[in-house]
Amino acid sequence: MSQEAAVERWTFGESPLPETVELAAAVRDLMATALAVEQPSDELRAAVAQVVEANRRLAGQLPADPRVRVGPDAGPERRVYLDHSRDVGEYNACFPRYELHAHDDRAEGSVEFPIVYEGPPGIVHGGFLALFFDCVLQQLNCDLGVAGKTRTLALRYRRPVPILTALDVVARRSFVENRIESSGELLLDGTVMCEVEMSAVRGERAALPTWSPRRPA
Repeated sequence: MSQEAAVERWTFGESPLPETVELAAAVRDLMATALAVEQPSDELRAAVAQVVEANRRLAGQLPADPRVRVGPDAGPERRVYLDHSRDVGEYNACFPRYELHAHDDRAEGSVEFPIVYEGPPGIVHGGFLALFFDCVLQQLNCDLGVAGKTRTLALRYRRPVPILTALDVVARRSFVENRIESSGELLLDGTVMCEVEMSAVRGERAALPTWSPRRPA
């Protein structure tokens, strides 16, 4: 989650609230625990009731329009858009969390997939690996200052990727005409488990639509 190159990061949108970051971690952990519970549980039923009630109360604080405040026609009644250029898993429990350090035209990092991303027994669901790599490669682009919309994303599943296991990730990018070409690998003790290639349109910051910051309290 750090950057060594002296470039301006590509960002678009507001940072998440600290409370949202804390909630994402708590919800992810709670769901992983609940998935491993084998018998009916009073604690689990109580947790469901608390989550439902908390959601009901929070819903009263939402703007009237669920669309984001992005673009020239976005009215004040819409919701704020959170920056998706990096670390989405830090504030959204539906996304994987990972560490990534970008420098030059490459990045290294690590990830450990909890039970919530399980597909086959003990194995990460392949769709989550695609999501993970899309986030990692776009974060590399954004951290290095030039990003754009994904055109193609192709994965090769070399070996089953285990959950609850520390994994390494490496990624790199280059430019071909108006495209950003990226690739990466997920490794376990030096063995390649999954490979990815991604092509994205090289974007221009000036072409980004306007977005509205968080409303003052």
